[in-house]
Amino acid sequence: MPDLRLLSAEPTDAERTAIDAVVGTAALDDGRVARSDRTRRHLLLPSLRAAQRRVGWVTEGALGYACRRLEVPPAEAYGVATFYALIALEERPADVLHVCTDLSCRLAGFDLPEGAHASPCLGLCERAPAALRTIAGDEPLEIQIPATGPPLPQQGQPGLRLLRRIADGIDPESLDAYRAAGGYSALQRALELGPAEVLREVAESRLLGRGGAAFPTGVKWEAVARQPVRPHYLVCNADESEPGTFKDRVLMEQDPFALVEAMTIGAYATGCERGFLYVRAEYPLAHARLENAFAQARADGLLGDDVMGSGFAFDIELRIGAGAYVCGEETALFQSIEGFRGEPRNKPPFPVEVGLFGKPTVVNNVETLFNVLDVVSDTGAAYAQTGTEGSTGTRLFCLSGHVGRPGLYEVPFGTTLQELLDLAEARPPKAVLLGGAAGSFLRPDQLDLRLTFEDARAAGATLGSGVVIVYDESADLVDAVLRIAEFFRDESCGQCVPCRVGTVRQEEALHRLASNKTNGNELVVLAELAQVMRDASICGLGQTAASAVQSAMMNLGVLAP
Repeated sequence: MPDLRLLSAEPTDAERTAIDAVVGTAALDDGRVARSDRTRRHLLLPSLRAAQRRVGWVTEGALGYACRRLEVPPAEAYGVATFYALIALEERPADVLHVCTDLSCRLAGFDLPEGAHASPCLGLCERAPAALRTIAGDEPLEIQIPATGPPLPQQGQPGLRLLRRIADGIDPESLDAYRAAGGYSALQRALELGPAEVLREVAESRLLGRGGAAFPTGVKWEAVARQPVRPHYLVCNADESEPGTFKDRVLMEQDPFALVEAMTIGAYATGCERGFLYVRAEYPLAHARLENAFAQARADGLLGDDVMGSGFAFDIELRIGAGAYVCGEETALFQSIEGFRGEPRNKPPFPVEVGLFGKPTVVNNVETLFNVLDVVSDTGAAYAQTGTEGSTGTRLFCLSGHVGRPGLYEVPFGTTLQELLDLAEARPPKAVLLGGAAGSFLRPDQLDLRLTFEDARAAGATLGSGVVIVYDESADLVDAVLRIAEFFRDESCGQCVPCRVGTVRQEEALHRLASNKTNGNELVVLAELAQVMRDASICGLGQTAASAVQSAMMNLGVLAP
């Protein structure tokens, strides 16, 4: 009878205060929980996160109180709470150390102290080994360890676009400094051009999405703009959780006003009245700097009911995840914002027609939106002159592993992988993982690959989220492949059979190969599993869960008997 107990359990004063701060202090109804109200349910995850940050975990009293306040059935709220790795439903200390045990930190030699929690990638790969300390209380804290990373490797290098303000050391907490560096000139030009002309510039730029799917940004924006249903929403997907990825974190931490400006331009062009910025929970500095940017932009008339005196109304709300890689999939992200389990939806319908709260929705990741500033400022045609015909502009890459200068790099499309590795002073590699856990392992003789969408596709690889992890001769590639398989097994939402079962069976088969306890047909089993997951999984997680594993076995001979 867990639901009845949840309904009757009482929160502590601290938990009540934390939840009320999220949902408001209006008088409660008669206490009955009879339906799920979408208009308030979207506050469920923020409420649970607030309660946990106050006392260290989500007690039955806190969960029950959130259910009553939001009119969410307890069984459904319990399902949501158990979906996220960072929501604890069992008592634990207020002070918790989360130690990254993922790909880059494995190469750096992580140490898991007694009592610490092993964690998947924390997005601090250039600082590896890394950890995150969470401290609950009246003034909760999340502390990244190491607290600071190495400087931008391309500091002072001319020709940077996306990283130029970071390279120039512009104060990320000052709107005045951002405007002095040319900030908000792109939005001013957008308002002068009008929505239709902004859409035309974006289309002419041939800007492709930087989240992994490489979908044409102009096509997506135009599809939302012409939808008659209102309201329209703009969602920035900043839930980067791919092992080895940290580019969006650096952009949000070091240049937050640029993201606010770019989102505002996107909303203006597509007729969006409201924006959501969904950021993974492990980025506390990004959370703080974004909230600061929102507040300063509102105070200066750059967000709100009358943006820059144009009559255009737009505002942004920060939403913080709770540990679920699958929420990087756009429809799973919608589910998470709406207060449901972050399980992907079937497509069609596509988000441009039926997205967040069932309305037309633009979804772009952070890097994609940053490019919009140059597209609008310089014209789409000028933007497209950099890069190649099929891959315009520049691209950010996250270099980690066995490199002398780990960090975030910006290079024009068409740069070779070897040239990028030279910039990062990489050791002679035994293998390079390109594109992350959902990417591909490349051999040393494949480093002349041009980094473009078309060249990667022709080589059977992917640029993915911009991950480049270098493995030198000392690296244990078997350990890397087993970790990737474990990652996908853990992160599968379990909704569809091909992924739920396939990721488990894949890991089991790999462990049999690693321990020489094979029955002789493991390669056939793995190939068939990969085919089924690729063809029948609902979302990209299952569809790519075998990509790196298969490339390691077929391209490098790892675990091949």
